[in-house]
Amino acid sequence: MNPFSPSPHPPSLRFFTHTMSHVVTLPGLTVTTSSSSSYPHIHSLTTTRLCSKVRVSAQFKSHDSTPIDFCDPDWKHKFKQDFQERFSLPHVTDIFHDTPPMPSTFCLQHRTPMVRDFAGLNPSKEWRGYINDNDRVLLKTIYYSSSTSAGAECIDPGCSWVEQWVHRAGPREKIYFKPEEVKAAIVTCGGLCPGLNDVIRQLVITLEAYGVKKIVGIPFGYRGFSDKEFSEVPLSRNVVQNIHLSGGSLLGVSRGGPAVNEIVDSLQERGINMLFVLGGNGTHAGANAIHDECRKRRYMVSVIGVPKTIDNDILLLDKTFGFDTAVEEAQRAINSAYIEAHSAYHGIGIVKLMGRSSGFIAMHASLASGQIDICLIPEVPFKLHGQNGVLSHMKHLIETKGSAVICVAEGAGQGLLQKTNATDASGNAVLGDIGGYIQQETKKYFKEIGIHADIKYIDPTYMIRACRANASDGILCAVLGQNAVHGAFAGYSGITVGTCNTHYAYFPITEAISHPRLVDPNSRMWHRCLTSTGQPDFF
Repeated sequence: MNPFSPSPHPPSLRFFTHTMSHVVTLPGLTVTTSSSSSYPHIHSLTTTRLCSKVRVSAQFKSHDSTPIDFCDPDWKHKFKQDFQERFSLPHVTDIFHDTPPMPSTFCLQHRTPMVRDFAGLNPSKEWRGYINDNDRVLLKTIYYSSSTSAGAECIDPGCSWVEQWVHRAGPREKIYFKPEEVKAAIVTCGGLCPGLNDVIRQLVITLEAYGVKKIVGIPFGYRGFSDKEFSEVPLSRNVVQNIHLSGGSLLGVSRGGPAVNEIVDSLQERGINMLFVLGGNGTHAGANAIHDECRKRRYMVSVIGVPKTIDNDILLLDKTFGFDTAVEEAQRAINSAYIEAHSAYHGIGIVKLMGRSSGFIAMHASLASGQIDICLIPEVPFKLHGQNGVLSHMKHLIETKGSAVICVAEGAGQGLLQKTNATDASGNAVLGDIGGYIQQETKKYFKEIGIHADIKYIDPTYMIRACRANASDGILCAVLGQNAVHGAFAGYSGITVGTCNTHYAYFPITEAISHPRLVDPNSRMWHRCLTSTGQPDFF
């Protein structure tokens, strides 16, 4: 392992993150969180009364679940130590202590992978493109001077500076797997997402750059490990050369799968010692369980996650691949709804977009289009009926501008719908159709008040999921795929890769999936969306 070193960092670059949940009561401070958001709303703060055995909620507890005592003058140092422990990357040498590092076979000065005598080359000619193990990326880059600042994410009531550094991603000078002994497998799980083929392509290309000859795809998600009907898909640069020109996944996708024991049994039977898993929070949880089981069996495997979710709801990351494409493609649906509404007498267009628990797509698509009058997301409660309800505002829009366009995330307003308690193969609750419900309630409302309304409902979900990645996502997918391979050869396992403040970094899977990333209703981005739509508070 390469623990965080105490090397000096710029004193001006100190930071903090994490949000609070539930209710925390401190002397002079009350923090509450609404049921639909994990972000705090600080109602009062008296800095002179902060210290009297102050304790905080579970979100701020240390690695060993000990609450932080802000009265301890050394609490910042202890917090940073705990953060370093939590974000240290699992490594094959944690279990296989005698695994020797070897010179990397990855070098862009050569057309083919480097030979074993790389260490004997003239030092002046050695490639200088490697990442040092002690390189770090700052997790947060905004200093909030007050907990009342928009979007403030504070560790303590005084919003103190606390540095939080994560591991920089990229190729290392030393590797822990011999390329000629590697059998790498790639699996795509969950639902479709733009960019899957782009990531598969770059994984294969980068593996071959290291000198790996045995690369296979596991068909149809985790199910492919146990279903005898499916066989491995041999992969090479020739096979994947043009797959990024199409949407979907070359390997197919599915939800659910066999037990972890069965998957690891299959890994051992197939001789797989590198596994690249493309998926969201649930898929990453499975990848981490596979990592843990391999360690328990002392089977040397590197398990690397590549975060895939259109919803953009994975913690700590700037964004996940497929998100930019989803926002761009959503413009087509929104524009169609706008044209329908604008061209009709008292026209109302309703567009439902993806977003099970987070409203990032709806928020960004609404802001990008400039055509949305009402944006509804899961994190912000709303009511349809009543003086301050959505329907009342629709009436106002019809009376003042003659039309209205509504964008709603699929997970918004689920409390208004009848629950079925049904779940999908991944264990996710089956959501009710909030878009269809709003459509029906809107029809009833305008009929009851005697105002004509021409309502159109558009659900572009599957059209968006199946499309090809745009240029922005194509770049993101390429770099994620490359860095996933670099992380595996560096000996890491049980990690995922993503962008952090525009830089690429590695994160322990356990931290990335600790809870979903949500839209902060007090964030500047949500405020920008509200400024664009002009909508009032609907609750």
